[in-house]
Amino acid sequence: MKTSDFDYNLPSHLIAQTPLLDRKTSRMMVVHKNTGMLEHRHFYDILDYLHEGDVLVRNNTRVIPARLFGTKEETGAHVEVLLLRQLPNDVWECLVGNAKTVKIDTIVSFHDGRLRAKCIEIGEKGIRKMQMLYDGIFTEILDELGSVPLPPYIKEKLNDPNRYQTVYAKIDGSAAAPTAGLHFTKEIFDALQAKGVEIVDVTLHVGLGTFRPMDTETIEEHHMHAEVYEMSKEAADTLNRAKEEGRRIIAIGTTSVRTLESVYQRFQKFEACSGETTLFIYPGYKWNTIDCMLTNFHLPKSTLLMMISSFAGKELIFHAYEEAIQQEYRFFSFGDCMLITNE
Repeated sequence: MKTSDFDYNLPSHLIAQTPLLDRKTSRMMVVHKNTGMLEHRHFYDILDYLHEGDVLVRNNTRVIPARLFGTKEETGAHVEVLLLRQLPNDVWECLVGNAKTVKIDTIVSFHDGRLRAKCIEIGEKGIRKMQMLYDGIFTEILDELGSVPLPPYIKEKLNDPNRYQTVYAKIDGSAAAPTAGLHFTKEIFDALQAKGVEIVDVTLHVGLGTFRPMDTETIEEHHMHAEVYEMSKEAADTLNRAKEEGRRIIAIGTTSVRTLESVYQRFQKFEACSGETTLFIYPGYKWNTIDCMLTNFHLPKSTLLMMISSFAGKELIFHAYEEAIQQEYRFFSFGDCMLITNE
């Protein structure tokens, strides 16, 4: 399959630049994958589509202030560093802007040396492993010096950084938000639980695997960047029980899906575990875990668009996207959402 088969034209004014004042008022397209029917609703209507006994899976990762702006100590050249993945001994895998100038032993200084980063390994396409040098507590320093790494297509300033966090964000580690979860409020979760819907947390720290654009001509040539995930025993037990009893498993976002499928592929059931996943889901994939998915509208030629095309069928998804453009839905991270259901 060609990457270009998953391209589409999106008018730039449909790229959402700011979040809505009220999270739950986003529009929601309901895609019935068994019949092909489309409905135009609002996110708060999700209560009509989830039922007693359903298990709703959410990714509780929290976005860290992962973007740092510094200078090379030897030349004063400006360098932008995006923290992607924490490794042992204060080493971070990073995506570095102006990367050709950052060689082995290059030291980048942030905020007059309060934090310094030494390049210890060079990877492909701007990836560097950086040894962090500092005094004190790293997370506190990062909170002071770093900024929330909004996607490059968002040009507007975000006045409240918490709007790029889900209300259930808990475990620090992501370089981007699991954006399908941004529509939820505490009140929506309370109403779902009152209805008998079980809620399960998993963790996947969002990094390059999720948001890096594809640059290969064919899908099969693309290699996913590793992302760290974790599933607790409590989550695994709840999910196994639901599967045994034939109850629906509904994923909030592609990162929750990737966690569920990665664990199931590894053990042929759900199991308490942690690890790294490079799973790439595209049409032809054999699905194991989910019945429904809530997701945002994704970039052209992205791995996320390929995943949902695999789940619901490419023809149906592209028909839904055409309809979304005609109806002027808001696209991407701060945009509207799509519920792909098996009802």
